[in-house]
Amino acid sequence: MFRASGKGSIWVALIVVLLLLSGCGAGGAGKSANSGEATGTDKGTTDTQGATSTDSVRTIEHVLGKTEIKGTPKRIVTLYNGATDVMIAYGVKPVGIVEASGTEPVYDYLKKDLEGIPTVGLETQPNMEEIYKLKPDVILASKFRNEATYQQLSEIAPTVAVDQLYEWKDTVKLIGQVLNQEDKGTQLLADWDQRVADFKTKMGDRLPIKASIVNFRADHARIYYMGFAGQILKELGFTRPPAQEGDKWGIKVNSKESIPDMNADTLFVFNSGKDQAAIEKNVEAWTSHPLWKNLDAYKKKSIFKVDEVNWNLAGGYLSANRMLDDLYKLYDLKS
Repeated sequence: MFRASGKGSIWVALIVVLLLLSGCGAGGAGKSANSGEATGTDKGTTDTQGATSTDSVRTIEHVLGKTEIKGTPKRIVTLYNGATDVMIAYGVKPVGIVEASGTEPVYDYLKKDLEGIPTVGLETQPNMEEIYKLKPDVILASKFRNEATYQQLSEIAPTVAVDQLYEWKDTVKLIGQVLNQEDKGTQLLADWDQRVADFKTKMGDRLPIKASIVNFRADHARIYYMGFAGQILKELGFTRPPAQEGDKWGIKVNSKESIPDMNADTLFVFNSGKDQAAIEKNVEAWTSHPLWKNLDAYKKKSIFKVDEVNWNLAGGYLSANRMLDDLYKLYDLKS
């Protein structure tokens, strides 16, 4: 990875000039063809329009450095889906978000809360001009996605970052600092810990269960190790096959001879991609193979199809709880 050079300052200055010339200055912030400002608020959600509430300056340390933040930010742009999810968990609407990964620009479970919120491009390629138009007080980023453009983002607004997208608890803590709501962040995590304990108690001696997470695409399969779902499964008392231990996200497999690498007592399976016909054809090719039928999970009838958004894409506090909801249902537990 690399950091942006001093050219970032020139680049941002050019944006300012262009915006002024096109009438998109202070009077038109956040109002473009696809990014009008949010209107109204939902019950229990704080409107993020307006100035900061105090003039005090705080310094927040994060993976990409130290950032000074003035007062309590009201206008926050989120550059990864997990941050958007966690903002809503805090009851605060961002003024701008990146498009959701997958087939829809906003995940279904967040549509009501994010209605009218403008998007600023893809998580993999946010639009700097659209971010600038929104005049954010703070930008929430990640080292994984935004390290190379961190300097440019910081010239638009104070920018703080987590390391990895799937480290959702780090996102909860960081946003608690940004919003001056660290007590609420502590409570959110305590509520999660209580649910984890409840799940483990109700599962009883069924745990530990050795599990694999398998993902089918249109032209290959993947085995996920310690990403978002992998971390949660480990916390809940599931174990992983020895070859799947470690910090690596997982592996991409093209040959069906790799099916034995998926072997576990339970398989959690989700599909990814827009070409549904090609994906289903690929799933059929893999799951009809003799090696698939030799998997322990197949023999035990313990293969579960799960939701890609909850288990992989959304990456936040609310989606972690939705994944846990899925597990309560799969194992016939009362939540």
